[in-house]
Amino acid sequence: MRLLIQKFGGTSVSSHERRQLVIDKIIHAIKEGFSPIVVVSAMGRKNDPYATDTLLSLISDDFKSKNLLATDLIMSCGETISTVVMADELSKFGIDSVPLTGGQSGIITDSNFNNAQVLNINTETLLNLVESGKVPVVAGFQGQTKDGFTTTLGRGGSDVTASLLGVALNAEKIYIYTDVDGIMTADPRIVSEASLIEEISYNEVFQFAHQGAKVIHPRAVEIAMKGNIPLVIKNTLSNCGGTVINNTGSFNTESVMTGITHMSNRVQLRVSLADNKNNDSYAVLLDVLAQNMISIDLINVFPKESIFTIDSKDLEKFNEIMSVLELKYTCIENCSKIALIGSRIRGVPGIMARVLKALAKENIEVLQTADSHTTIWCLVESKFTDQAINALHKEFSLG
Repeated sequence: MRLLIQKFGGTSVSSHERRQLVIDKIIHAIKEGFSPIVVVSAMGRKNDPYATDTLLSLISDDFKSKNLLATDLIMSCGETISTVVMADELSKFGIDSVPLTGGQSGIITDSNFNNAQVLNINTETLLNLVESGKVPVVAGFQGQTKDGFTTTLGRGGSDVTASLLGVALNAEKIYIYTDVDGIMTADPRIVSEASLIEEISYNEVFQFAHQGAKVIHPRAVEIAMKGNIPLVIKNTLSNCGGTVINNTGSFNTESVMTGITHMSNRVQLRVSLADNKNNDSYAVLLDVLAQNMISIDLINVFPKESIFTIDSKDLEKFNEIMSVLELKYTCIENCSKIALIGSRIRGVPGIMARVLKALAKENIEVLQTADSHTTIWCLVESKFTDQAINALHKEFSLG
C-alpha cells in the first residue's frame, strides 16, 4: 500500500471551483496507485466566513485570553467544516471518503491549549479506512487530549498535521498544496528572474522559513526530516512539478547558493563599553533582554562592544529597558537582513568576498554580516533591499 499525504491550504479549498482542482489532484494520485490521506485547512483567509480569524472575531479578546479551551474549540471549527465539505464534493465523483477531526484521526496531544504538543498518534483508524478503500479527509491544525478536549497545534498547524501523519504512517511522500508553484530562488515580486527551486534540503528550508519565507511551517519540516519523508510543495492551481524537500537537496546546479530571502523591520543596536564605564548593567544586558522576551539576532559580541539587531516592534520596550539600566547606545532603524542560503557554501573560500563586492558595485553599504555553514547574512538599509537582492541573485546566477 503506497500511502500519500495530500495537504490543501485555505486558498485551495476556498471555493467550489478550487475544490474541483483539489479533487483532480486526489483522483490523479489514486490513478498513480497511491492511497491518499487528505489534510485540509479552514476555507479561505481572514474575512472569509469560515476562516480561523473570522471565527475568532466572534468572541471577545477577554474571553479568548481567559478560556483557551473554548478558544481552541471555535478555532478548530473551520478545519472541521472543510473536511465535511470536501467529503461531500468527493462523493459526487464516486470517491468514498470519511471526514475526521484531528482527534478522530488519532492525534493525541497535551492540554497546552492554543499550542498543543503531540504526545501520540494512533494510526489504527486511518489504516482501517484506507484498507477498506476509503479516503480519510482529516482536519488539520487540531488534535485531542486524552480526556477528549479539542486542541490546536499553533499557527501553521495544518502543515504540521500533514507531516505528523506522514511520519506516523511511513507515507511515501507528503504533498503540501498551496497557491504558489513551490519555493523560489527569491521573491518574484522583487526579482523578476527568480526561478523555481526543484530540489532543496531540509536544512536549507529551515533557513528559508526562519529568515522570512513563509511557504511551509518549520515544525512541519523538522518532523518530516526526522522521519526522512520527502516533502513536496505544489500548486493546487497548476500542474507544476513543485519543490521537493529531502535530505540532500539538488546536485544538478553549478551555483553554490540555493536562494535568497530577507526580513524587514530590523533595528541595529550598538552598545560599547567605552560609553558605559562603571555601569555593571553592561555585562548583563543580553540576559535582561532575554528576560524581557526581546529576541536578538546577528549578534557580534566583542570585548569592548556588542552589536545586534532586534525587530522594530520591540524598539520601544528596548528603549525603556536601556533607560532603566542607564546604558548608552546607538541605533539604526529601517534595516533589512538579507539571507543567502546554500548547503554547498561550506568550505568554499571567497563567498563572503563575492557578496561584499557585488553590493559595493551597487554602492550599498553593508552594516553588519554573519555566516554559518549554510547561510550568509547581510544587514543593509531597507531602502536598498530590492536592489541588494537583485544584485546578489545575479552574482550567484540564480535566475
